[in-house]
Amino acid sequence: MAEEVKSESEKKKEDWMNSKWRPMMGWMYMCVCTFDFMIAPILWSIVQTVGHGSVQTQWQPLTLQGAGLFHVAMGAVLGIAAYGRTQEKLNGANNGGLAMPSTSTSTFPTTPSVSTPVPAPTMSAPVATAPIPVMSRPTPTAPVAPTPINSVTPTAPVALDPSDPPMRNTRNDL
Repeated sequence: MAEEVKSESEKKKEDWMNSKWRPMMGWMYMCVCTFDFMIAPILWSIVQTVGHGSVQTQWQPLTLQGAGLFHVAMGAVLGIAAYGRTQEKLNGANNGGLAMPSTSTSTFPTTPSVSTPVPAPTMSAPVATAPIPVMSRPTPTAPVAPTPINSVTPTAPVALDPSDPPMRNTRNDL
């Protein structure tokens, strides 16, 4: 088992793609959106004006075809990449393999350690228990007829005056 010894230039060449793919994805997404939402509609209108004398159809953005799945996917890729890079930075990884100078010992406040033991998680299902009543209700002495929630008392129709402003039902209970 012979270990290969790589020179510094080979390590930098290998590191280039690993350290630059996140910014390249961001630039690529920005270029695609710029083309699809700014450049292509202008060019589409110019081509139609020169060819037909007027704009006949509107530009349909290519990246919105298929319910905009391209934007959803790029949002996920860029979001996860940004989260991953943040975690790398918090864990001490640096950019491109070069050592960053440290000016302070710690930039984050330390949390005090908890000395109470944490119980081990169990794999059993939770047990349902009956709720404990907080206050007891008095029982009614005479039965009471329930009142309907959306009850409307019948009234005689009211004659409408044509000079009255129109009214509409905003309570949605009729």
